[in-house]
Amino acid sequence: MKLKNSFFYTLRENASDEDSISSNLLVRAGMIKKSGTGSYMFMPMGYKILKNIENVVREEMNKAGAMELLMPSLIHEDVYAKSGRSETFGSSIFRLKDRYDKPYILGPTHEEMFAIAAKMKVKSYKDLPFNLYQFQNKFRDEPRPRFGLIRVREFIMKDAYSFDTDLAGLDESYEKMFNAYKNIFDRLGIDYKIVKADTGAMGGLLSEEFQAISEIGEDTLVFCEKCDFSSNDEIAECVITNLARKGEEMQMEEVHTPDSKTIEEVSAFLNIEKTQTVKALMYKADDELVACFVQGDRELNEVKLQKILGCSIMEMADDAFIAANSKAVPGFAGPIGIGCKVIIDKHIKDAVNVVVGANKADYHIKNVSIPRDVEYDLCEDITVVKAGDICPVCGGNLIFKKGIEVGNTFKLGTKYSEALDLEYSDENNKLHPVVMGSYGIGIGRTMSAIAEQCSDEKGLVWPSIIAPYKVHIVLIKDNDEEQAAAAEEIYKMLNIEGIEALLDDRKERPGVKFNDAELIGMPVRVTVGKKITEGIVEFNVRKTGEATEVKTDELLETIKETLKKV
Repeated sequence: MKLKNSFFYTLRENASDEDSISSNLLVRAGMIKKSGTGSYMFMPMGYKILKNIENVVREEMNKAGAMELLMPSLIHEDVYAKSGRSETFGSSIFRLKDRYDKPYILGPTHEEMFAIAAKMKVKSYKDLPFNLYQFQNKFRDEPRPRFGLIRVREFIMKDAYSFDTDLAGLDESYEKMFNAYKNIFDRLGIDYKIVKADTGAMGGLLSEEFQAISEIGEDTLVFCEKCDFSSNDEIAECVITNLARKGEEMQMEEVHTPDSKTIEEVSAFLNIEKTQTVKALMYKADDELVACFVQGDRELNEVKLQKILGCSIMEMADDAFIAANSKAVPGFAGPIGIGCKVIIDKHIKDAVNVVVGANKADYHIKNVSIPRDVEYDLCEDITVVKAGDICPVCGGNLIFKKGIEVGNTFKLGTKYSEALDLEYSDENNKLHPVVMGSYGIGIGRTMSAIAEQCSDEKGLVWPSIIAPYKVHIVLIKDNDEEQAAAAEEIYKMLNIEGIEALLDDRKERPGVKFNDAELIGMPVRVTVGKKITEGIVEFNVRKTGEATEVKTDELLETIKETLKKV
């Protein structure tokens, strides 16, 4: 592409409404443009990057034996009602009605539709296994879109679905997709980790995430320094070492704690450690009030809790709901005589001499022994793992990193096939539900993750495999006939060789051209200047910043060899 008469622009200043390195650079480089909250245009150069990522994904999907198709985005709500997810998704999906008042949803995900499609083929065990995939726009009404393409309301996803007769077949299909994903992210040059994760609204038997390591990542990843344990902190098992157990059981005593509602205030007022307090958190789970109790210095894990409760909707209970359904007093809630469902964290089940709320304004109870004094409905691990905890597998030290989820793999089992009557007959003509797997990659999110990892203070640094153009030719003087002719010759030579090139032939100062070249981040830059009279150009590698002089008759080979490395 020649820049002189093309749709190309860059911004000199940072984008004021972008909150991440990647989104700021992508906007400044003219690759994306925000069109509304959580919605972006992909400009020509950005779109080429997006399609290059798609091509890598498509190649690996095809190698793994998956077949590509395309599903609609506009889906009748009955499809999701059959699987029970219309209610589960709640307000996170876009709903609309047609002119006949029939309810539709803009597809947030397509498990149900693929199950319906599979019914067209599957009758017998002989029709299985197979794998289908697509690249499709998804729509989710994110309450807090941010970080550019990382969390948006409309995004492109590659989703694939495997169909098997049994769990052993699913294991084989899952392994193929899992390895394909590793190939994809290895080829894209992403620094990533694979972690166990919550199955969430997808449901199923197993979920694993491919997480691009990044400080802006919304997920906290947990690893062990000694063994291969890895997990998303949403499901990581807690092993707490500073447990609240002190001495022999003492007699309970109600104490006046005026204006001391928070754990910090209570521990300061009574001059005790936070570990000797028990924190209350009140939730509305569907239509039930649930009181949860954890050690005072810990945070409750809502993902674990919702999975334990099995509820569709879970939110913090307001004061009115608490008052109507329990004897608790907000700020002074405790497990003794609270009058509602009680769940305690397993780490406090043996705690003695701890302080709890008295369910009475401005009062707490000290010297409470959980085994002796507290009745509860459930005792489970409901806390978030944190620094200082140890590995649940080997007891080693845990380390934490932030990650951007760029891919996920699920063993769905029969959840969707049972809901949508996707069955096959076995050798004895007995019907069984088809066993499914699901495999997703966020294409735009992957693009942003690469931009986060592959950038510097000057701009983007695209890996050659997805760069929109591999070589950026900078013509210093467009009115110099010899320089212009040489730049044109190099441009034509690269196109003949199948190497996509960008020729900056604009009537701009060299400084502007160089700044733009650094910002948009093509792997290689060739500068055609005054030394062209000697048959020499400047050769610059964006990733390393290395600049050398190269003879024009050696340029093609130098470019080919360099592109293999970057």
